[in-house]
Parts: sequence; C-alpha cells; structure tokens
Amino acid sequence: MSTDQAAPPRRGLLGRAIELHPQVSVRPEPFGALAYHYGNRRLVFLRHHDLLAVVHALAEHDSLAAALTACEVAPSRWPSFEKAFADLLAGEIVRER
Repeated sequence: MSTDQAAPPRRGLLGRAIELHPQVSVRPEPFGALAYHYGNRRLVFLRHHDLLAVVHALAEHDSLAAALTACEVAPSRWPSFEKAFADLLAGEIVRER
C-alpha cells in the first residue's frame, strides 16, 4: 500500500469567511436568483433557492461551513456548494472577509 493513497479532506473554502461582494445585487427569481456585479458587469444565475439562502447567511457566520450548517444543507451536498462558491469567488460575486 502506498503512503500517497488519498489526500486528507481539505477545508478549502468551507473554512473561510466569505460574504456577498458589496457591489453585487441579488434579485430572487422562481428558479433561484440573479446576481449582478455593478463593477465588472457580470450576471450570474443562482439556480437553487438553497444556494440563495446560503448567500444571504454568509455575513452572519464565521465560515461557509457554518452558513451551510445554519441553512440545514446536508453535508453530502457540501462539495457541490464548495465548488459553486469557488466559482462565485472567482467571479467576484462573493469575497473573503
């Protein structure tokens, strides 16, 4: 057996404090929401209501993981949320605080 089996679980973005970028406006829609960044003029579709709930909860929690817990997102779904928030971070829809 190799010592390089699997990497230990990474905390990555889940352990970081993030928030909605102050230049972003979020408009709820039947499918989830639209997020528009007034600085870079980027429009992003948030395709699930639970993703929108987490976006709104970010400012009240010390980490993405804490916001996911508060919004009662099942831990089995956290990897997809981490990926979604990594994309939102890259698009400057959210930022680290």
